[in-house]
Amino acid sequence: MTEVYFDNAATTKTFPQVREIMMQVLGEEYGNPSSMHMRGFHAEEYVKQAREIIADSMKVTPREITFTSGGTEGNNLALIGTAMANRRQRRHIISTVIEHPSVGNTLSFLEKEGFRITRLPVDEDGLVSPESVTEAMCEDTFLVSVMCINNEIGSVQRTEEIGRAVKAKDPKVLFHSDCVQAYGKIPILPKRWKADLVTISGHKIHGPKGIGAIYIKEGTKLRPILYGGNQEKGIRSGTENVPGIAGFGKAAQIMVSGMEENAAKIREIKERFEKRVLEEIENVRCNSGQAAHISSISFPGVRSEVLLHALEERGIYVSAGSACASNKPEVSATLRGIGLSREYYESTLRFSFSVMNEPEEADLCVDALREIVPMLRRFQRR
Repeated sequence: MTEVYFDNAATTKTFPQVREIMMQVLGEEYGNPSSMHMRGFHAEEYVKQAREIIADSMKVTPREITFTSGGTEGNNLALIGTAMANRRQRRHIISTVIEHPSVGNTLSFLEKEGFRITRLPVDEDGLVSPESVTEAMCEDTFLVSVMCINNEIGSVQRTEEIGRAVKAKDPKVLFHSDCVQAYGKIPILPKRWKADLVTISGHKIHGPKGIGAIYIKEGTKLRPILYGGNQEKGIRSGTENVPGIAGFGKAAQIMVSGMEENAAKIREIKERFEKRVLEEIENVRCNSGQAAHISSISFPGVRSEVLLHALEERGIYVSAGSACASNKPEVSATLRGIGLSREYYESTLRFSFSVMNEPEEADLCVDALREIVPMLRRFQRR
């Protein structure tokens, strides 16, 4: 059976070069980068090199890059770290209703701690306007957090315009963007965006799981959420995950250097897939945003979980939503946020593509959907 993996927004298969450098570090360069002997020095060189690669990819300085365990920790550090550093002066945060759970649930935690949270609505395309952000700002606001690319529908926010609008109204307000789904796919330029904090992750770009990074603009007030040996300039204590960091750096190097070519290939797959779905399957709705790698389709009359497993039986792997929330019964905040009715949000699948996919795989998936969807609709009507 031919396998079609269209769940790349959940995680990606690692590049061979990534596995190679990780095995080299695991087997030969096993020293602790904080140690003062040569083993430690060699391990530290891998960390330094990866930090420089990632910093260069975002046109920032290496000292502004801090390694984390992934996007969730990075978002928690950005939100809780700035909240704890600013709580005596300001206690208001602005975000949106369609953020990833690692932002949304962290905001709920901060709300219980006495912070005031404004969650802005989005339009039917999943976009928030810079004007609505600045209108929500007040003298008590210290942070605006808006994700760059939504992980469920692929809406691409006007991140640069939002960042510039925030700073124009109040330069003291920090701007954070969750760029986990965006990094390696589109240019991430914190300085141009006037961003103070940007979070990214390794396993979304064919790197390893359990490693990420956060850009923290030099001079930004932020308290650590982990305490220990003061690694990573005291911002993130804990012995560095050297194999993961080395693999992350290699994946970033590959993805960023081939960004335009990769995006063109992935967009071709997405457009081919969506064109055939809309033309060949009756009564479907496309919810997709501008991101090249994410396609969101609703199939009214078929529950998403049932359709997901029917595709799985044919070796086609997709998602019913965010992998971080898809095992829970709650309705997607993103699909609610763009105004989908229950008939549509309960029948939505996410198809997400990568540079490792081929256009022919889109055809295999559509061919399967053409058979499965009408059959399941007939079954569920009985």
